[in-house]
Amino acid sequence: MRQRNVKNLQGRIEENSTHLIREPKTMKGRWKEVFGNDHPIYLEVGSGKGQFILKRAASMRDNNYIACEGQDNVCLRVLEKAEEAGLDNLKVFMEFIHDIHEYFEEGELEGVFLNFSDPWPKERHAKRRLTHRRNLMGFFQVIKPGGVIEFKTDNDSLFEFSLGEIRDLGYEILELTEDLHADSCDYLSKEFPTEYEGRFMERGKNINYVKFRKTAEAADETGGNK
Repeated sequence: MRQRNVKNLQGRIEENSTHLIREPKTMKGRWKEVFGNDHPIYLEVGSGKGQFILKRAASMRDNNYIACEGQDNVCLRVLEKAEEAGLDNLKVFMEFIHDIHEYFEEGELEGVFLNFSDPWPKERHAKRRLTHRRNLMGFFQVIKPGGVIEFKTDNDSLFEFSLGEIRDLGYEILELTEDLHADSCDYLSKEFPTEYEGRFMERGKNINYVKFRKTAEAADETGGNK
């Protein structure tokens, strides 16, 4: 979605920079120092305006959260809301992640949230999808053993593709539904909708959701160039 230009964008970012990590790559291996405690650290890749991650951080103060958003005018909204809420367990950085290993050491994260990621619908762009097997393997290299990835999307085709990747890699599916808010399941994810999710719910659009983890038997590499 095209975002409107924001007047005095850089000035407003500076005014709301308490939670901003300006050089996140230099924090690799040091994120516990950033938060000043040993609490589990969760990352949301593509946080949008921050409704999901802010509510998680406010509700679960014994966890630490990192919001990553590449569009600076969108990220400003996260920073403003974080400033207002005064959450000491939330940090924000403004970059598009192309290689997760540039930001985190092996096992540094407890889990990753992928909410309404770009579907990259053309087949030739499949490797750009955050749920492509190469990206999933990369995420699990920086997630500690037993940690999880949670994925939500309104895009049924992307969800089908993602489930195929998850299953081909031998990952264990812990929670799964093709209609999160109509399903009788008591998944915690229901309690933390994103801005997009709220709009889709109003239109009656189903929300696909899966939570999964890497098993000890799952391979670290996969053959071919799928």
